[in-house]
Amino acid sequence: MMQSGAPLCNICGEQLLLSENGERFVACHDCNYPICKACFEHEINEGHSVCLNCGTPYEGRTKDGDDDDDGNNDSDVIEVHENPSTVASQINNSEDVGGLHARHVSAVSKVDSEEVTEESGNSTWKKRMKSWKGKGKDKKNKNKKAVPKAESEAAVPSEQQMEEVRSTEAAALPLSVVVPIVKSKLAPYRTVIIVRLIILGLFFHYRVTNPVESAFPLWLTSIICEIWFAFSWVLDQFPKWSPVNRHTFIENLSARFEREGESSGLASVDFFVSTVDPLKEPPLITANTVLSILAVDYPVDKVSCYVSDDGAAMLTFESLVETAEFARKWVPFCKKFSIEPRAPEFYFSQKIDYLKDKVQPSFVKERRAMKREYEEYKVRVNAMVSKAQKTPEEGWTMQDGTPWPGNNSRDHPGMIQVFLGHTGARDIEGNELPRLVYVSREKRPGYQHHKKAGAENALVRVSAVLTNAPFILNLDCDHYVNNSKAVREAMCFLMDPEVGRDVCYVQFPQRFDGIDRSDRYANRNTVFFDVNMRGLDGIQGPMYVGTGCVFNRQALYGYSPPSMANLSISSCCCFPSKSTKDVSRVSRDAKRAELEAAIYNLREIDNYNEDERSMLISQMSFEKTFGLSTVFIESALMENGGGAPETADPAMLIKEAIHVISCGYEEKTEWGKEIGWIYGSVTEDILTGFKMQCRGWRSIYCMPLRPAFKGSAPINLSDRLHQVLRWALGSVEIFLSRHCPLWYAIGGGRLKWLQRLAYINTIVYPFTSLPLVAYCTLPAICLLTGKFIIPTLSNLASVLFLGLFLSIIVTSVLELRWSGVCIEDLWRNEQFWVIGGSSAHLFAVFQGFLKMLAGVDTNFTVTAKAAEDTEFGELYLIKWTTLLIPPTTLIIINMVGVVAGFSDALNGGYESWGPLFGKVFFAFWVIFHLYPFLKGLMGRQNRTPTIVILWSVLLASVFSIIWVKIDPFVNKVDSETIAETCVAIDC
Repeated sequence: MMQSGAPLCNICGEQLLLSENGERFVACHDCNYPICKACFEHEINEGHSVCLNCGTPYEGRTKDGDDDDDGNNDSDVIEVHENPSTVASQINNSEDVGGLHARHVSAVSKVDSEEVTEESGNSTWKKRMKSWKGKGKDKKNKNKKAVPKAESEAAVPSEQQMEEVRSTEAAALPLSVVVPIVKSKLAPYRTVIIVRLIILGLFFHYRVTNPVESAFPLWLTSIICEIWFAFSWVLDQFPKWSPVNRHTFIENLSARFEREGESSGLASVDFFVSTVDPLKEPPLITANTVLSILAVDYPVDKVSCYVSDDGAAMLTFESLVETAEFARKWVPFCKKFSIEPRAPEFYFSQKIDYLKDKVQPSFVKERRAMKREYEEYKVRVNAMVSKAQKTPEEGWTMQDGTPWPGNNSRDHPGMIQVFLGHTGARDIEGNELPRLVYVSREKRPGYQHHKKAGAENALVRVSAVLTNAPFILNLDCDHYVNNSKAVREAMCFLMDPEVGRDVCYVQFPQRFDGIDRSDRYANRNTVFFDVNMRGLDGIQGPMYVGTGCVFNRQALYGYSPPSMANLSISSCCCFPSKSTKDVSRVSRDAKRAELEAAIYNLREIDNYNEDERSMLISQMSFEKTFGLSTVFIESALMENGGGAPETADPAMLIKEAIHVISCGYEEKTEWGKEIGWIYGSVTEDILTGFKMQCRGWRSIYCMPLRPAFKGSAPINLSDRLHQVLRWALGSVEIFLSRHCPLWYAIGGGRLKWLQRLAYINTIVYPFTSLPLVAYCTLPAICLLTGKFIIPTLSNLASVLFLGLFLSIIVTSVLELRWSGVCIEDLWRNEQFWVIGGSSAHLFAVFQGFLKMLAGVDTNFTVTAKAAEDTEFGELYLIKWTTLLIPPTTLIIINMVGVVAGFSDALNGGYESWGPLFGKVFFAFWVIFHLYPFLKGLMGRQNRTPTIVILWSVLLASVFSIIWVKIDPFVNKVDSETIAETCVAIDC
């Protein structure tokens, strides 16, 4: 029996098995370095009698299996060649499942089991184990024939033995390590969090027990806002409780899976690039992303790039044709000189000494020639963009005169075109290039296409039919590969037999180009990517943020991680299960139970004969789960991936690929519900990662020294606010759906409670806009009415307020200390929290309730990906949007309040200046946080929308006039009281 908690062999990656007496095999009794019997047998037979970990000789065991302690020949301890172990049988079973099934089901996609297993590094190691056992068996036979030991050892040269020792030791080295934050930095941070919680408790006790009777509504409003802010801080802070760093060893990955003279054992990767509108997402930017993928430092036969054109634009297709041609020159140039980054636009625009570390004499000449080639390529692409600005009345036509099938972007057939690849064009040096595939899924009126999430799911199915790589890396069209070794960084986790078993995805941080140094609108999101995500990595893993993520394909299919026990569900009604498994949990989600039932049957399919398998694969459980494609279901059986064999008919494969991207394929299936990218929110990324981690998967956060990917951020305020609006709207949609982290899978026990807190924080943060807007309005109200939300402070109250402010400052300082984030980034993040909260988040709350409760859908705007004039030409460009009105109004009313407050103090005498200090402090707190917004709004007056200023001034003036007229917080005194206190002229 395979034990879920058993350690893994550090050579072959398999779990250590128990012997008949229930004891686990131990090779080295000094360090207990985990090695299975088969690998230990190989080490002994090869003459390696010392532990790979500590170097201690193996005591009591010799090549012949003699035990030196008792003098008896204990051959049962290590000799297992005559009777293969359970590990070997399980390896054979796992290798044969996909291959056996595929050979008997479809002639289109039958796959040889050997070809399937070659796609995974683990399978390569399994084959090596089998060869090791074969060597051991041969040596045992030689020993039985009385061949002298010295002669057998002399047959292997000492140099070769040393080389084998070095290669074995290199293969046993770790692929990655976890580097916890040092205690000297983390312990004070945790202590201050606890102290701040205690201070908050005392603070709220004082605030609640000391109401302000003269301004009770103001006091009550402030108390409610402050309690919500404290709750929001707790949600945000505790997922940072145990942040970690990770370090990868790419050289160890090569030593383990890329032996000299052998084919690469690295796993294949399918790249997904998504684009919609080529006029808003320039084709040149998409082309640079594609070129950086094709030139990545990875075996070319292991890389496939799929470009999803969800707008069915002929411009995107034609630019991809030009890109494929230019790639024939660009890719060999990149690999010959090892340049970084491998996106030509960003490489040639670098302001660095490109001659540094380039010693090849031909580099300067070839670089100049390549730059000239790229400029000519840009001219051709830009000419196509100019031509596409005006669509002909009859629509676009292709070179052969036939109409472009995608002239109607909402009603067109599915289109697939394969460029380059193993059988396509080679580069100018005659070498193979990665496969490049253009995909535009079918669109028909009356069907729900689910925007980006639907496009990604279509790519999942197409890639499964054509290449079926075990791992998927998705990128936005404006995020290029900045580090050519990024894929290898991810494989250090995903192909690690110890770490990668339960990893659903490896998330890289987002880094951006084209942002000014001050980062006025916090476009870099440094605090989120360098603080929050590292904190989550120490729990169950970071959230999926939509791009720069390498997925385990099996996790996208809805599988549970290997270490998790299966559900107690029956198999297909036609064929009762021939084996039963122990059950450790019961699902409370009916949809998830149906999915697990189908997957359970997939895993048990090797228990049936040929006829039973053919019938079982067509049963309703599979069709309802994965759709009506036998070829795709076959690919789902292959745990280690594996594409179609070379003998497969390409025309039939393309036909099947067209079928799986038809607009009706997902109807009555689990796509978008439990499989693939999850529907139901415009922020499908958060929802998709959340569902995976609810099944028990964990994720990894990888932060290489050189950023893996870089993208283009919206640099003007209007586009930035629309981007934040879309994110916040998606969070509200999740909050109002069945996937709300407050209750979804609450009894499953698979999501850690700190991780659930983090997900709750991602869906409730837009609601902070309501108390935030109210709290930002309170200072102006206090200044206009002369009232205040805090009573006269006592000594104890002064200490509490001082302690609260100090704890806030110290928490921030210690957070900066362990995260490495600079104070300017923290301040910009704080400023934009107020700007976005008082505008985009506020609108998202109302739009979310309108959409979910009243059915009023709101479309989001695709943000611009490049500036139009100077380097930061759009930074101060303010476009008209209603999102600008609330923060502008807040600034104006607080400025009016400050003026009114100082006027009252001047008229009231010396005693009025003391109470004024607290009111003005809060008013300036609001103004300072909205200062970047104000500076951007006034940066170029000739471009500032006048209507924004007019509306804001009008609202602020009306509010001030009405407030002074009504004055609701001033205690009303009846006329009799006035008459009694009236004295002569003082009346």
